[in-house]
Amino acid sequence: MASNPLLRLSLRPSSPTTATYINRRQPPSLLFHPLKNPSFKNTPQGFKSHSSKTPKRQAISMSYKNNPSTTTPAIDRLISATSYLLPFFNGLQYGRFLFTQYPSLSLLFEPILPIFSLYKSLPYASFVAFFAIYLVVVRNPNFSHYVRFNAMQALVLDILLVVPLLLQRILSPGRGGIGFKLMVMGHNALFVFVVLCFVYSLVFSVLGKTPYLPFVADAAGRQL
Repeated sequence: MASNPLLRLSLRPSSPTTATYINRRQPPSLLFHPLKNPSFKNTPQGFKSHSSKTPKRQAISMSYKNNPSTTTPAIDRLISATSYLLPFFNGLQYGRFLFTQYPSLSLLFEPILPIFSLYKSLPYASFVAFFAIYLVVVRNPNFSHYVRFNAMQALVLDILLVVPLLLQRILSPGRGGIGFKLMVMGHNALFVFVVLCFVYSLVFSVLGKTPYLPFVADAAGRQL
């Protein structure tokens, strides 16, 4: 019967493993329970952990200049571009000395000669066009701020072009001398400035962007 102790040892159930022993001796409060664990929430979409919650993305607002899905309406572009014809037509008179000195320069303006001739043939065309733009467009709240700003900027530029003519009539530089040379230089500079402003404003208006003319944009913005 010496083998009986060995037989009893071999038939004795094996001792529990360390993991099983720890799980049995571990207090129930430390066991995983979705309803008792504060790191989990019971939501309609299931159990979600706070640690895995992704932060919300902030909404980024974009203007129509940067957002390709929002563009300036075509009618707003057309009205804005047309408004700059008024100071352009009234500023062509400052180019008479350049046209006399460089006759080939007039070839660049031949496409607009029919419209310019019609504009000059109408009595008080400049006066009527000025108040029509101011009363119908600038003071009309039905138009967007984009249209009203461009129209007002064109009117301010047209007003500034009248100042050199008033100074010329007051000072009367004559037909020769240094006064006449200064007048010619001033007319040439004004003509180049008017043409550049017209081309710049026309291109930006067609593209749906806002042109800002130097010495003019601030004055136009204060009137709106």
